[in-house]
Amino acid sequence: MTTIIARHDPVAFKTQAIHVQAGPEVLRYTPVGNPLSFEQMLELRQPIQVDDPEQFDVTLANLGVSADITFRWQQRDFRLLVHQQRPDRNDQVLKLLSGYVPAHELRLPLLTLMTELAEELLLETGQGWLPGRYQEVWLPTPYADTLPPDGNRWYSLSPHQGAARAVLCRELNLLERPHAYVHLPTNSLQLVYHMHLSVPRCPDLSALHADESLDAQSGQLQAQLDRQRPDLYLAELVDNQFNGRLFTLVKGELIEQQHPHLLLSEAFAPQTGWVVADAHCPWAYGSAPP
Repeated sequence: MTTIIARHDPVAFKTQAIHVQAGPEVLRYTPVGNPLSFEQMLELRQPIQVDDPEQFDVTLANLGVSADITFRWQQRDFRLLVHQQRPDRNDQVLKLLSGYVPAHELRLPLLTLMTELAEELLLETGQGWLPGRYQEVWLPTPYADTLPPDGNRWYSLSPHQGAARAVLCRELNLLERPHAYVHLPTNSLQLVYHMHLSVPRCPDLSALHADESLDAQSGQLQAQLDRQRPDLYLAELVDNQFNGRLFTLVKGELIEQQHPHLLLSEAFAPQTGWVVADAHCPWAYGSAPP
């Protein structure tokens, strides 16, 4: 059963195209041009090509951010993935928690990611919903009015590893050292932050995902929670590689799921230099983002 956990009027999303200068050791991006609406941004997300994947100069439609989150439960290692249907690409994939970066946060994309995680990553205990922290910073609590928090416990996210090559916004070095790739099919730059999720002792923990959609009748955006379809999956890892097993976490129990038609998103596809050319990849080739 679907539960509406938040409603609000759509905020006019604005972003900017970004100019990317990529070299063997550094990728630099700079916001350029006039503000773009969401629809204008989508129009720019058309396939492109570059001559040299290690060194190029190109203007891209947008910047996106993702969280590559690992999690240990019952002495087993997992990566958190979200199920997404993509009618425009005629596929359905398992992807990292992610979002588009608005114009006012292009210099600090980690702030966008913190908001996305607060909205999408939902962890429930018998005493309520766990609030989240990234290092020493509390995440927003967008559903506090409808999902009562656990007043004594919280989950923690910590940086897990940094990429070897630097990413800069203009002259600002992103100190968290996210992994970066230019996705040719969507003309976009994606930053992937590697994190580890820690939870308090919660034998009855459930992991769920909130999905936001536009209600055609009211014109409002509504965030929905469906306990019958959690859509937040734990993909088991052995030596940091997927072993092909996929689970949901319901009241402390790992429930194995079948996935005969699911693919992995491009974040797990082969990367050459700074470039990813595939729209998705099969499980057999999926590995951790570098």
